[in-house]
Amino acid sequence: MLEFEGFGLMYPVSVITHATVEPSATALGERPLVIDLDGTLIRSDCLVETFFACLGINPAQALLAMLSLRRGKAALKAELTGHAKLDVSRLPLNAEVLGLISAEKARGRRVYLASAADQALVAEFAHNSGLFDGVFASDGRRNLSGRAKAAVLCKTFGEGGFDYIGNDAADLAIWEKAGRVLVADAPAALLRRVVARWPDAQILSKRRLRARTYLKAIRVHHWAKNLLVFVPALAAHRWGLADLATCLLAFLSFSLCASSVYVTNDLVDLSRDRAHSTKRHRPFAAGTIPLLHGVAMAPVLLLGGLLCGMLVGSAFLLVLLAYYAGTVAYSLVIKRQMLLDVVTLAGLYGLRLFAGAVAVDVKLSAWLGTFALFFFACLALVKRCAELIEREAAGQGNPGDRDYRIGDLPALLAIAAASGFIAVLVVALYVDSPAVRVLYTSPNRLYLTCVILLYWIGRVLMLTQRNEMHDDPLIFTVTDRTSLACGVACLGIVLASL
Repeated sequence: MLEFEGFGLMYPVSVITHATVEPSATALGERPLVIDLDGTLIRSDCLVETFFACLGINPAQALLAMLSLRRGKAALKAELTGHAKLDVSRLPLNAEVLGLISAEKARGRRVYLASAADQALVAEFAHNSGLFDGVFASDGRRNLSGRAKAAVLCKTFGEGGFDYIGNDAADLAIWEKAGRVLVADAPAALLRRVVARWPDAQILSKRRLRARTYLKAIRVHHWAKNLLVFVPALAAHRWGLADLATCLLAFLSFSLCASSVYVTNDLVDLSRDRAHSTKRHRPFAAGTIPLLHGVAMAPVLLLGGLLCGMLVGSAFLLVLLAYYAGTVAYSLVIKRQMLLDVVTLAGLYGLRLFAGAVAVDVKLSAWLGTFALFFFACLALVKRCAELIEREAAGQGNPGDRDYRIGDLPALLAIAAASGFIAVLVVALYVDSPAVRVLYTSPNRLYLTCVILLYWIGRVLMLTQRNEMHDDPLIFTVTDRTSLACGVACLGIVLASL
């Protein structure tokens, strides 16, 4: 059996390739084409993916795996690959590079994959694609990157005996030894260096990073949730500029901290997002933003949020830290626990209200806190119901990453309805309480908000049952015209009651 050997890794070629095109005599005389994997053929990074996949499965194991760095980067890659299995069939591919590979294979040219990723992952990717005559990869002892990769390729094919497609500064050492230089998705600074050194280099694709893609990654549209920090001040009729400025700082601090968690969550959920009908378009899952940018963005956003929180005050900062710890725990562990995830989400929304009260030094109304608990529990349950109904409609079966089953739908819808209508009852009891007489001259008008809330909650439940609900009910709320009209009507009733 023909075998291909490289850098401590030997694979039978027949195992990892399924090409059926017979090579022509001309093709056999051509230099083989060698392709890098991370950032070149795939718009991702296997090391980052495996670390965050492991972090999502077992955070402690992911952190312990970092100790293997004492034995080198290759050892870390092997350790992480052993703990986290990636779905290589869904990795985001570079269409231009893939098109070139397919065309060259069709005319009988030999094509090889050479990657610094771990051998097990590279072999699985190559076997799954059926495009390669052999693979080179890191073997747990030596890291196949830069000069090490160049040495192995020269030993196998001879200096100048292969063409190479890469994208990183580490590939400069390999291009020096290659017969022809091909570049895909290289950073602009590196691209200038390559063109200056090799004017005849072939540029297959250029990565264009847009500001709106980064705004999408930090989910600026989700910042609307943090408007809740304004509610305690407004409910207490604290409408002065100083209080509103303090609330604005509180809003910004919560938004930046939330975005830090969103980025981390998207890195952890890459494989799951790619299997989702809409989440697969998220920037990190789709490969439109490099994963290493996400690794840098998360701590920078967190630092910005904490700095804004410090300007609000030390008590507020403690609440903000509690919120951040809760959201991280939710993203890594709690969101996979039945009903505990719903209670946690409702609690995090309530924490926003409490933070707003702390920011302007007012006491959070027990009425407002109780309303928020049941109202946001309702929305969290609607979110879970919407996910299950979508899976049922698509015939996908029970989710593997959540502790829910499609058979739970009747119970979840019932609990959602109960939570929503209890929230309306809390409003009705508040209107009839002595506390409301202090703040409003015509409090009985506030009963009309109960009617609107009853209609709105019933409509949300009906749309969910029909599989017409957005995967985030709060985003639905701020984008749905009927919901916005209900909100404006409630605001008008409140103002008319003052």
